[in-house]
Amino acid sequence: MARAPFELAGVRVAPGTRQQIDVPAARLYTHAPLYIPVEVVHGRQPGPVMLVCGGIHGDEINGVEIVRRLLRSRQLKGLRGTLVGVPIVNVFGFVQHSRYLPDRRDLNRCFPGSESGSLGSRIAALLREQIVDQATHIIDLHTGALHRTNLPQIRARLRPGSETERMADAFGAPVILNAELRDGSLRHYAESRDIPVLTYEAGEALRFDEWAIAPGVRGVLRVMRRLGMLGGEKRRRPPPAAEVAGGSSWARAPIDGILRPRVRLGARVAAGELLGRVADPFGNAEGEVRATADGIVIGMSRLPLANEGEALFHIARFDAIEEAESAVETFQSSLEPPPDALY
Repeated sequence: MARAPFELAGVRVAPGTRQQIDVPAARLYTHAPLYIPVEVVHGRQPGPVMLVCGGIHGDEINGVEIVRRLLRSRQLKGLRGTLVGVPIVNVFGFVQHSRYLPDRRDLNRCFPGSESGSLGSRIAALLREQIVDQATHIIDLHTGALHRTNLPQIRARLRPGSETERMADAFGAPVILNAELRDGSLRHYAESRDIPVLTYEAGEALRFDEWAIAPGVRGVLRVMRRLGMLGGEKRRRPPPAAEVAGGSSWARAPIDGILRPRVRLGARVAAGELLGRVADPFGNAEGEVRATADGIVIGMSRLPLANEGEALFHIARFDAIEEAESAVETFQSSLEPPPDALY
Protein backbone atom coordinates (compact mmCIF):
# COMPACT_ATOMS: atom_id res chain seq x y z
CA MET A 1 0.00 0.00 0.00
CA ALA A 2 1.44 3.34 -1.07
CA ARG A 3 2.16 5.89 1.60
CA ALA A 4 -0.19 8.88 1.75
CA PRO A 5 1.03 12.36 0.76
CA PHE A 6 2.12 14.73 3.51
CA GLU A 7 -0.06 17.83 3.73
CA LEU A 8 1.10 21.21 5.02
CA ALA A 9 -0.54 24.62 4.50
CA GLY A 10 -2.76 23.19 1.77
CA VAL A 11 0.17 21.67 -0.15
CA ARG A 12 0.39 17.89 -0.71
CA VAL A 13 3.88 16.39 -0.88
CA ALA A 14 3.97 12.99 -2.57
CA PRO A 15 6.01 10.10 -1.11
CA GLY A 16 9.59 10.05 -2.38
CA THR A 17 9.58 13.79 -3.13
CA ARG A 18 10.50 17.03 -1.43
CA GLN A 19 8.97 20.47 -1.68
CA GLN A 20 9.58 23.96 -0.38
CA ILE A 21 6.46 25.62 1.00
CA ASP A 22 5.91 29.24 1.95
CA VAL A 23 3.49 29.27 4.89
CA PRO A 24 1.62 32.63 5.06
CA ALA A 25 2.39 34.18 8.45
CA ALA A 26 1.20 37.80 8.44
CA ARG A 27 1.45 41.05 6.54
CA LEU A 28 3.82 43.97 6.97
CA TYR A 29 2.60 47.53 7.44
CA THR A 30 2.91 47.91 3.67
CA HIS A 31 0.41 45.08 3.15
CA ALA A 32 3.22 42.95 1.71
CA PRO A 33 2.81 39.29 2.76
CA LEU A 34 5.35 37.56 4.99
CA TYR A 35 5.95 33.82 4.85
CA ILE A 36 7.61 31.18 7.03
CA PRO A 37 9.83 29.05 4.76
CA VAL A 38 9.44 25.28 5.17
CA GLU A 39 10.90 22.33 3.28
CA VAL A 40 9.31 18.90 3.51
CA VAL A 41 11.21 15.74 2.60
CA HIS A 42 8.61 12.96 2.46
CA GLY A 43 10.11 9.47 2.31
CA ARG A 44 8.63 6.57 0.42
CA GLN A 45 8.68 4.36 3.53
CA PRO A 46 6.75 5.10 6.75
CA GLY A 47 8.53 6.42 9.81
CA PRO A 48 8.64 9.32 12.27
CA VAL A 49 7.82 12.90 11.34
CA MET A 50 10.85 14.89 12.50
CA LEU A 51 10.53 18.68 12.83
CA VAL A 52 13.87 20.50 12.92
CA CYS A 53 13.49 24.25 13.37
CA GLY A 54 15.73 27.26 13.90
CA GLY A 55 15.28 30.95 14.47
CA ILE A 56 12.40 30.97 16.94
CA HIS A 57 14.53 33.78 18.31
CA GLY A 58 15.22 35.82 15.20
CA ASP A 59 18.85 36.66 15.99
CA GLU A 60 19.89 33.04 16.69
CA ILE A 61 21.16 32.20 13.24
CA ASN A 62 23.33 29.09 13.77
CA GLY A 63 20.15 27.03 13.56
CA VAL A 64 19.37 28.51 10.15
CA GLU A 65 22.64 27.12 8.78
CA ILE A 66 22.18 23.77 10.54
CA VAL A 67 18.80 23.30 8.85
CA ARG A 68 20.23 24.34 5.47
CA ARG A 69 23.06 21.81 5.65
CA LEU A 70 20.73 19.12 6.96
CA LEU A 71 18.33 19.55 4.03
CA ARG A 72 21.21 19.39 1.55
CA SER A 73 22.76 16.30 3.15
CA ARG A 74 23.17 13.30 0.85
CA GLN A 75 22.31 11.09 3.82
CA LEU A 76 18.63 11.94 3.35
CA LYS A 77 18.53 9.67 0.31
CA GLY A 78 16.33 6.75 1.22
CA LEU A 79 14.73 8.64 4.13
CA ARG A 80 12.12 6.69 6.06
CA GLY A 81 9.42 8.91 7.47
CA THR A 82 9.25 12.65 6.95
CA LEU A 83 11.63 15.53 7.67
CA VAL A 84 10.12 18.99 8.11
CA GLY A 85 12.83 21.66 8.08
CA VAL A 86 12.00 25.21 9.17
CA PRO A 87 15.19 27.29 9.07
CA ILE A 88 13.59 30.57 10.16
CA VAL A 89 10.55 30.47 12.43
CA ASN A 90 10.57 34.11 13.59
CA VAL A 91 10.90 35.77 10.19
CA PHE A 92 10.05 39.18 11.69
CA GLY A 93 12.96 39.05 14.12
CA PHE A 94 15.30 37.52 11.54
CA VAL A 95 14.78 40.42 9.12
CA GLN A 96 15.35 42.95 11.92
CA HIS A 97 18.32 41.06 13.51
CA SER A 98 16.23 40.87 16.67
CA ARG A 99 15.42 38.13 19.16
CA TYR A 100 11.85 39.36 19.44
CA LEU A 101 8.77 40.02 17.36
CA PRO A 102 7.86 43.61 16.43
CA ASP A 103 5.68 43.90 19.56
CA ARG A 104 8.73 42.88 21.67
CA ARG A 105 7.21 39.53 22.55
CA ASP A 106 9.31 36.40 22.80
CA LEU A 107 7.80 33.87 20.38
CA ASN A 108 9.14 31.06 22.55
CA ARG A 109 6.83 32.19 25.35
CA CYS A 110 3.67 32.37 23.22
CA PHE A 111 2.72 28.69 22.73
CA PRO A 112 0.15 27.26 22.25
CA GLY A 113 -1.04 30.62 20.97
CA SER A 114 -4.40 31.91 19.84
CA GLU A 115 -5.79 32.89 16.47
CA SER A 116 -7.28 36.05 18.02
CA GLY A 117 -4.37 37.06 20.28
CA SER A 118 -1.24 39.17 19.88
CA LEU A 119 1.07 38.83 16.89
CA GLY A 120 3.22 36.34 18.81
CA SER A 121 0.19 34.37 19.92
CA ARG A 122 -1.19 34.21 16.37
CA ILE A 123 2.12 33.04 14.88
CA ALA A 124 2.48 30.42 17.62
CA ALA A 125 -1.05 29.18 16.84
CA LEU A 126 -0.19 29.02 13.13
CA LEU A 127 2.95 26.99 13.81
CA ARG A 128 1.08 24.70 16.18
CA GLU A 129 -1.76 23.99 13.80
CA GLN A 130 0.18 23.73 10.54
CA ILE A 131 3.46 22.16 11.62
CA VAL A 132 4.04 21.21 15.27
CA ASP A 133 0.93 19.08 15.73
CA GLN A 134 2.00 16.88 12.80
CA ALA A 135 5.41 16.08 14.29
CA THR A 136 6.25 12.95 16.23
CA HIS A 137 9.72 14.23 17.25
CA ILE A 138 11.21 17.76 17.43
CA ILE A 139 14.69 19.27 17.56
CA ASP A 140 14.61 23.01 18.32
CA LEU A 141 17.85 24.88 17.52
CA HIS A 142 19.05 27.85 19.60
CA THR A 143 22.15 29.87 20.48
CA GLY A 144 23.14 32.04 23.40
CA ALA A 145 21.55 35.47 23.64
CA LEU A 146 23.14 38.61 22.21
CA HIS A 147 26.75 38.93 23.42
CA ARG A 148 26.59 35.52 25.11
CA THR A 149 27.89 32.21 23.82
CA ASN A 150 27.02 28.64 24.75
CA LEU A 151 29.06 25.46 24.70
CA PRO A 152 27.18 22.94 22.51
CA GLN A 153 24.63 21.35 24.82
CA ILE A 154 21.26 19.62 24.82
CA ARG A 155 18.45 20.79 27.09
CA ALA A 156 15.60 18.40 27.70
CA ARG A 157 13.38 17.01 30.42
CA LEU A 158 14.85 13.58 30.90
CA ARG A 159 12.89 10.65 32.23
CA PRO A 160 14.61 7.26 32.47
CA GLY A 161 13.88 5.13 29.43
CA SER A 162 11.96 7.88 27.63
CA GLU A 163 12.16 8.65 23.92
CA THR A 164 13.54 12.09 24.83
CA GLU A 165 16.40 10.50 26.74
CA ARG A 166 17.10 8.19 23.80
CA MET A 167 17.27 11.18 21.44
CA ALA A 168 19.51 13.17 23.80
CA ASP A 169 21.89 10.24 24.15
CA ALA A 170 22.08 9.84 20.36
CA PHE A 171 22.75 13.52 19.61
CA GLY A 172 26.31 13.45 20.92
CA ALA A 173 26.60 16.90 22.55
CA PRO A 174 29.18 16.92 25.37
CA VAL A 175 26.70 18.23 27.95
CA ILE A 176 23.04 17.47 28.61
CA LEU A 177 21.05 19.71 30.94
CA ASN A 178 18.04 18.09 32.56
CA ALA A 179 16.09 21.31 32.17
CA GLU A 180 12.67 22.15 33.51
CA LEU A 181 9.98 23.26 31.07
CA ARG A 182 9.19 26.95 30.68
CA ASP A 183 5.59 28.02 30.26
CA GLY A 184 4.79 29.17 26.75
CA SER A 185 7.83 27.55 25.13
CA LEU A 186 7.69 25.22 22.15
CA ARG A 187 9.25 22.54 24.34
CA HIS A 188 6.54 22.95 26.99
CA TYR A 189 3.75 22.68 24.43
CA ALA A 190 5.30 19.69 22.68
CA GLU A 191 5.78 17.84 25.96
CA SER A 192 2.12 18.48 26.82
CA ARG A 193 1.24 16.50 23.67
CA ASP A 194 3.79 13.75 24.47
CA ILE A 195 6.01 14.80 21.57
CA PRO A 196 9.66 14.21 22.54
CA VAL A 197 11.70 17.37 21.96
CA LEU A 198 15.34 18.39 22.30
CA THR A 199 16.65 21.94 22.49
CA TYR A 200 20.16 22.30 21.07
CA GLU A 201 22.01 25.36 22.39
CA ALA A 202 25.34 26.34 20.82
CA GLY A 203 27.24 29.47 19.88
CA GLU A 204 26.32 33.13 19.90
CA ALA A 205 23.49 35.23 18.46
CA LEU A 206 24.08 36.94 15.08
CA ARG A 207 27.20 34.87 14.44
CA PHE A 208 27.99 31.74 12.46
CA ASP A 209 30.04 29.54 14.80
CA GLU A 210 31.37 26.56 12.85
CA TRP A 211 32.24 24.72 16.08
CA ALA A 212 28.52 24.91 16.93
CA ILE A 213 27.03 24.36 13.46
CA ALA A 214 28.93 21.25 12.32
CA PRO A 215 28.21 19.25 15.53
CA GLY A 216 24.59 20.35 15.28
CA VAL A 217 24.24 18.83 11.82
CA ARG A 218 25.94 15.62 12.93
CA GLY A 219 23.77 15.47 16.03
CA VAL A 220 20.49 15.75 14.14
CA LEU A 221 21.59 13.05 11.69
CA ARG A 222 22.55 10.79 14.61
CA VAL A 223 19.11 11.21 16.15
CA MET A 224 17.45 10.42 12.82
CA ARG A 225 19.53 7.25 12.51
CA ARG A 226 18.64 6.25 16.07
CA LEU A 227 14.95 6.67 15.20
CA GLY A 228 15.33 4.49 12.12
CA MET A 229 14.81 7.35 9.64
CA LEU A 230 18.26 6.85 8.11
CA GLY A 231 20.31 3.75 7.52
CA GLY A 232 23.87 2.99 8.52
CA GLU A 233 23.82 3.38 12.31
CA LYS A 234 25.52 0.04 12.91
CA ARG A 235 28.37 0.95 10.56
CA ARG A 236 29.11 4.26 12.25
CA ARG A 237 31.02 5.08 15.38
CA PRO A 238 28.81 5.66 18.41
CA PRO A 239 28.35 9.32 19.42
CA PRO A 240 30.73 10.75 22.03
CA ALA A 241 29.63 10.06 25.58
CA ALA A 242 27.64 12.93 27.06
CA GLU A 243 27.33 13.83 30.73
CA VAL A 244 24.07 14.90 32.32
CA ALA A 245 24.33 17.97 34.52
CA GLY A 246 22.59 17.91 37.87
CA GLY A 247 21.94 21.65 37.70
CA SER A 248 23.50 24.95 36.75
CA SER A 249 24.00 28.47 38.08
CA TRP A 250 25.39 31.82 36.98
CA ALA A 251 28.34 33.73 38.40
CA ARG A 252 27.48 37.43 38.30
CA ALA A 253 29.30 40.75 38.17
CA PRO A 254 30.06 42.05 41.69
CA ILE A 255 30.29 45.69 40.54
CA ASP A 256 29.78 47.81 37.42
CA GLY A 257 32.81 47.80 35.17
CA ILE A 258 34.83 46.07 32.47
CA LEU A 259 35.24 42.30 32.59
CA ARG A 260 38.61 40.60 32.15
CA PRO A 261 37.84 36.85 31.94
CA ARG A 262 40.35 34.29 33.21
CA VAL A 263 38.69 31.08 31.94
CA ARG A 264 37.45 29.86 28.57
CA LEU A 265 34.23 28.23 27.46
CA GLY A 266 34.26 24.54 28.37
CA ALA A 267 36.77 24.95 31.21
CA ARG A 268 36.51 22.88 34.37
CA VAL A 269 36.34 25.11 37.44
CA ALA A 270 36.22 24.60 41.18
CA ALA A 271 33.92 26.35 43.66
CA GLY A 272 35.48 29.66 44.60
CA GLU A 273 37.88 29.67 41.65
CA LEU A 274 38.60 33.07 40.07
CA LEU A 275 36.74 33.34 36.75
CA GLY A 276 37.53 36.96 35.99
CA ARG A 277 37.79 40.47 37.34
CA VAL A 278 35.56 43.47 36.82
CA ALA A 279 37.10 46.93 37.20
CA ASP A 280 36.19 50.52 36.43
CA PRO A 281 38.07 52.18 33.53
CA PHE A 282 40.66 53.68 35.92
CA GLY A 283 41.20 50.56 37.98
CA ASN A 284 40.21 52.34 41.20
CA ALA A 285 37.55 49.75 41.99
CA GLU A 286 37.86 46.07 41.18
CA GLY A 287 35.73 43.06 41.97
CA GLU A 288 36.37 39.36 41.55
CA VAL A 289 34.01 36.94 39.83
CA ARG A 290 34.30 33.50 41.41
CA ALA A 291 32.74 30.14 40.58
CA THR A 292 29.59 29.34 42.49
CA ALA A 293 30.21 25.57 42.34
CA ASP A 294 32.45 22.86 40.92
CA GLY A 295 31.55 22.34 37.29
CA ILE A 296 32.06 23.16 33.62
CA VAL A 297 31.64 26.62 32.05
CA ILE A 298 28.85 26.03 29.51
CA GLY A 299 28.04 29.68 28.76
CA MET A 300 29.66 33.07 29.16
CA SER A 301 29.36 36.72 28.25
CA ARG A 302 31.20 37.95 25.17
CA LEU A 303 30.69 41.63 26.03
CA PRO A 304 33.34 42.99 28.42
CA LEU A 305 31.03 45.75 29.68
CA ALA A 306 29.11 44.56 32.75
CA ASN A 307 26.59 45.98 35.16
CA GLU A 308 26.48 44.85 38.76
CA GLY A 309 24.50 41.61 39.05
CA GLU A 310 24.79 40.76 35.35
CA ALA A 311 25.19 37.05 34.52
CA LEU A 312 28.71 36.44 33.22
CA PHE A 313 29.59 32.73 33.51
CA HIS A 314 27.12 29.82 33.34
CA ILE A 315 28.39 26.80 35.27
CA ALA A 316 26.88 23.32 35.00
CA ARG A 317 27.26 20.98 37.98
CA PHE A 318 28.05 17.27 37.58
CA ASP A 319 28.23 14.35 39.98
CA ALA A 320 31.14 12.94 37.97
CA ILE A 321 33.14 16.06 37.14
CA GLU A 322 36.13 14.17 35.70
CA GLU A 323 33.88 12.36 33.22
CA ALA A 324 32.24 15.66 32.26
CA GLU A 325 35.63 17.28 31.67
CA SER A 326 36.68 14.30 29.54
CA ALA A 327 33.46 14.51 27.51
CA VAL A 328 34.09 18.19 26.75
CA GLU A 329 37.72 17.57 25.80
CA THR A 330 36.75 14.66 23.54
CA PHE A 331 34.10 16.78 21.87
CA GLN A 332 36.46 19.71 21.30
CA SER A 333 39.11 17.45 19.79
CA SER A 334 36.61 16.06 17.27
CA LEU A 335 35.45 19.37 15.81
CA GLU A 336 35.61 18.81 12.06
CA PRO A 337 32.95 19.78 9.52
CA PRO A 338 30.69 16.92 8.39
CA PRO A 339 32.02 15.40 5.15
CA ASP A 340 28.91 16.32 3.16
CA ALA A 341 28.46 19.88 4.49
CA LEU A 342 27.76 22.35 1.69
CA TYR A 343 29.18 25.83 2.11
